[in-house]
Amino acid sequence: MTDLRKIIIDGREVEVHPAMTLIQACEVAGIEVPRFCYHERLSIAGNCRMCLVEVVGGPPKPAASCAMQVRDLRPGKDGEPPVVKTNSPMVKKAREGVMEFLLINHPLDCPICDQGGECDLQDQAMAYGVDFSRYREPKRASEDLDLGPLVETHMTRCISCTRCVRFTSEVAGIMQMGQTGRGEDAEITSYLNETLNSNLQGNIIDLCPVGALVSKPYAFTARPWELTKTETIDVMDALGSNIRVDVKGREVMRILPRNHDGVNEEWISDKTRFIWDGLKRQRLDTPYIRENGKLRKAGWGEALTLAAEKMKGAKKLSGLIGDLVPTEAAFSLKTLVESLGGSVECRTDGSRVPGDNRSAYVGNAAIEDIDTAKHILLIGTNPRDEAPVLNARIRRAWTHGASVSLIGPAADLTYEYEHLGTDRAALSNAKVEDGTLVIVGQGAVTEADGLAVLAAAQALSGKMLVLHTAASRVGALDVGAVTEGGLLAATDGADVIYNLGADELDIDAGPFVIYQGSHGDRGAHRADLILPGAAYTEENGLFVNTEGRPQLALRAGFAPGEAKENWAILRALSAECGQVLPWDSLNQLRRALIEAVPHLEFIDEVPENAWQPLPKDSLGDATFRPVVKDFYLTNPIARASSLMAELSAAAAARNAPSMAAE
Repeated sequence: MTDLRKIIIDGREVEVHPAMTLIQACEVAGIEVPRFCYHERLSIAGNCRMCLVEVVGGPPKPAASCAMQVRDLRPGKDGEPPVVKTNSPMVKKAREGVMEFLLINHPLDCPICDQGGECDLQDQAMAYGVDFSRYREPKRASEDLDLGPLVETHMTRCISCTRCVRFTSEVAGIMQMGQTGRGEDAEITSYLNETLNSNLQGNIIDLCPVGALVSKPYAFTARPWELTKTETIDVMDALGSNIRVDVKGREVMRILPRNHDGVNEEWISDKTRFIWDGLKRQRLDTPYIRENGKLRKAGWGEALTLAAEKMKGAKKLSGLIGDLVPTEAAFSLKTLVESLGGSVECRTDGSRVPGDNRSAYVGNAAIEDIDTAKHILLIGTNPRDEAPVLNARIRRAWTHGASVSLIGPAADLTYEYEHLGTDRAALSNAKVEDGTLVIVGQGAVTEADGLAVLAAAQALSGKMLVLHTAASRVGALDVGAVTEGGLLAATDGADVIYNLGADELDIDAGPFVIYQGSHGDRGAHRADLILPGAAYTEENGLFVNTEGRPQLALRAGFAPGEAKENWAILRALSAECGQVLPWDSLNQLRRALIEAVPHLEFIDEVPENAWQPLPKDSLGDATFRPVVKDFYLTNPIARASSLMAELSAAAAARNAPSMAAE
């Protein structure tokens, strides 16, 4: 870039863009500047004054580095680059003063504060504070807010950095938090004492630099230094958010986001963050066999022998792949079932996406393309429920000037959009500008004319992203886990069905059902034989997200009781069936998987998909329907969570029609 400016920070000369703020320029130079209110993904507030620096030749007072741009600096008298100091006596004295003011009213809660051990205020008080206070006046106290069952508040600790206010209004798109009063009466509050109505609200816990906002479910259960931390991938939706799972002993204690600019930035949905109590409840921990209508416990040997006997003797064997299955397990099931003459199907929601055209079931756009899109067309999707973090990205594009249009049911998406209609006629009549990013949801492709809808969406623009709702779907499509004719063709007339974690469909009476999964949900209730598998935090696995990016999920803990890793169960079963799968370890399995599907080798890269337009076909006359009926109860782990049940009930009560006063 030709318009870079030279600037000297603490004796180091760096070249930066003139639009950068001084705090950003310091980061480029590798110099840490303390801050409380500044956050790189939020607007600038400039109200904590912790980031003060000295600008040589400027006013004889420190400047807030978060609010001053490099272009505002004046060069030296002989034209030399501007000089900024971050550790001069002026700066040191200023930071000590700011810290002293911040601590005037701050309570001495550190021994019992849940933020202890990972608190910015603690760290910066150690680095920039002094060992005494000149203030003997009584400390100010504030009433705590009731923000709902997720965020616990201790407002006496609040330092009014307004990060929570800016996040809820700018990123989450709800206008329920603000600051009232002035001076010592200023305090953060919620509008009319409402609880927060957002499925991204848990992110304010991470943003709070003190212990004013903490996780209510996690409160008083563990300290950060007691936890084993594992970096992995979320499976609550198909976005593939990068997360960190913190475990104490054998128990998952909390789930936090990891930064990934291309996927989830540093946000996660509330379902992703608070799902962990569902990992403890309704778990399958031993094999079961149904006899005389009742399930009885069995050993692995007996269960695998019976499963192999039924599968080998089947006239028509069918395999179903659920929404939370790692790609390795999907590949193992496909290989085993097809070796026995059967077929597998992963589109258990009735989706009509073709399994042989990656540009049709993934698209050719990346999630990051939303940031630069000028026009976005949503077809048959409600991204606020299907992928809340992706919806926040669309909202940001809208705030930066992008226009958004929707074909499908009207909903509150947290941003304004042009509603073009709800049926196929609206799609037929749609006209889009060049370069429009088309986002196709699963609500558009689950009807009988789903393939025609997909073809029409492809014809609108050369840039398309297919928004899936199942974390396992793209990986299973990549390995070819599809049956010609879809779900109905796979299951119709089958006398044995191997159900690998498919809990979102009902299987009719008749076939013998072998269920392999982690929770006692709908699939287990229908099963004649149950093989307990690991949940997503309990095994290493590969997941391919909605844009086609392969990502590795790592094991954070171990499955309960006799439950085993999913691929290992299928490998043991293959030996009983006499069709031994040619791998004895996960590494060998992955080598075979990559040999079959080469692009899965490139972890965290989005492969380019050759654009293959589908042949146009006549559209039906159905209206588009949302696929997510209840955001909080979309999978067996969520349905086992008491917290998700509470949130679902609260959402239902909030959305219920108002009754007139008597």
